[in-house]
Amino acid sequence: MAAERQGGGGGGRGAGAEENRDGKDNKENERPAATQPGGLGDSLGLEILQIVKESQQQHGLRHGDFQRYRGYCSRRLRRLRKTLNFKMGNRHKFTGKKVTEEILSDNRYLLLILMDAERAWSYAMQLKQEANTEPRKRFHLLSRLRKAVKHAEELERLCESNRVDAKTKLEAQAYMAYLTGMLRFEHQEWKAAMEAFNKCKTIYEKLANAFTEEQAVLYNQRVEEISPNIRYCAYNIGDQSAMNELMQMRLRSGGTEGLLAEKLEALITQTRAKQAATMSEVEWRGRTVPVKIDKVRIFLLGLADNEAAIAQAENEETKERLFESLLSECRDAIQAVREELKPDQKQREHSLENDSGKVSNIQYLHSYLTYIKLSTAIKRNESMAKSLQKALLQQQRSDEDGKRTPRPQDLIRLYDIILQNLVELTQLPGLEEDKNFQKEIGLKTLVYKAYRCFFIAQSYVLVKKWSEALVLYERVLKYAREVQSGAGAHRNSLKELPDVQDLITQVNAEKYSLQAAAILDANDPHESESPSQVKDGKPLSERFETFCLDPSLVSKQVNLVHFPPGFQPIPCKPLFFDLALNHVAFPPLEDKVEQKAKSGLTGYIKGIFGFKS
Repeated sequence: MAAERQGGGGGGRGAGAEENRDGKDNKENERPAATQPGGLGDSLGLEILQIVKESQQQHGLRHGDFQRYRGYCSRRLRRLRKTLNFKMGNRHKFTGKKVTEEILSDNRYLLLILMDAERAWSYAMQLKQEANTEPRKRFHLLSRLRKAVKHAEELERLCESNRVDAKTKLEAQAYMAYLTGMLRFEHQEWKAAMEAFNKCKTIYEKLANAFTEEQAVLYNQRVEEISPNIRYCAYNIGDQSAMNELMQMRLRSGGTEGLLAEKLEALITQTRAKQAATMSEVEWRGRTVPVKIDKVRIFLLGLADNEAAIAQAENEETKERLFESLLSECRDAIQAVREELKPDQKQREHSLENDSGKVSNIQYLHSYLTYIKLSTAIKRNESMAKSLQKALLQQQRSDEDGKRTPRPQDLIRLYDIILQNLVELTQLPGLEEDKNFQKEIGLKTLVYKAYRCFFIAQSYVLVKKWSEALVLYERVLKYAREVQSGAGAHRNSLKELPDVQDLITQVNAEKYSLQAAAILDANDPHESESPSQVKDGKPLSERFETFCLDPSLVSKQVNLVHFPPGFQPIPCKPLFFDLALNHVAFPPLEDKVEQKAKSGLTGYIKGIFGFKS
């Protein structure tokens, strides 16, 4: 108990600070709203299941964080003991106290024991998660579950008092039976676990029938949580029909959660492994291949069941989850075959030379599994495309505003992926010479190309590119006619594909609609003549005399003037020409030029001494 209290307090220290900031501590320590005052003459009541569910959802279990929930239980226990003055000693010495019937004057004493049980249970669930990698923690897990059952027994014993109302007594019995069933389930005591779960289920069903529908929702949810555990216990006792019921539950929910999830998946794998012992070969496209890898045998045995589960899925979310599960199993099987292919590389190359291009059995098995993976991916994308088409059609009818709506571009992306998968199918080793297979893949490619072109045309229609859309509609009709003319003996393989005749009918209708929309768009002068719209891009300074309701004038990008302004022609600076220069007679300078020419050394000397001629 001391170790558990210490671990719980340390694990949720940060979350406790959040709760103190939010101011929830004092509210939690008050009496629950559905209970009555705790006088000796009054009956005490406690909404056990409601308190447990609300606490779990608000403090970590919504995300599977059991450590955070355990820390919350420890902090709430400390606050309750402080409020009730029911402390276990002081800092220096621990003094154990038990809640007895004599001091049961407040329903918070019952809440104190409930939180003790919840803390032990959450620690057990935390250890269950960690036991996957550390098996030794399973012993601690069982110890914590026994502690939780012990606290639940104490809660049930106190609720037998005359001071507690009948509803709280029934809820305490159901809570005790639930924890007991979980403990027996972990011990693999199937009969005792089934009896405890059945008792819990019976009590909650009676409580659900006794109250209004709003109050009964919580009890019915608990019954649904318990039902798979009861079926699993019945199967382990010897009831073979319970296996089918478990598979149906798994199908309806798209995968189990909680205590039963890992055990049910292990049970399904174990059942398939027993059947796989008798499976030695598989036949595909006229060739029989031996299957020696156990993981591949288990996958191939469960393939039909998985495909049937996908076909029976009730909604798109469940179908998508089952597709992902099937693809994950297929990838694991392919990886197992690849590991067998690596040491067999030289032998496979030798067999290719001797058998004139015929691939080995292990390579052909790899091609078969790759074909299953690619075909499943195509079916998944086609299922997503169908759901998007429905959403697109509903959007066109309703034209509602709100969250992001599907567009034709989303469908184009899906069909691109499908076409890429079909290209990979044609390149599978061992099928290059299979003419029928290549022809079948070619027809499927034409079908998906037709749908891809159709939605590309739809995207052009949205932006009013009429001519491009019309050309693409013609291309759709071309692909569809090629499929119809080349189907012939391959009609059976095309049954699962979308019907091209429906596509032809839809395209013809869209063509007429497109032509009418193009004519109306070309002849409608409303948009260009409307005074309420500005489409010429002129600034305000150039249209003062024209009234226009321009919303951009009150926005941050208002168009007032052209800035920077454009270049404009201006007159250049005048040029002056001296025309009189041609008519001016200058004085002669010959005498000066001759005198200057005669002067030499003598003139230089005379100039020095100041003599002038």
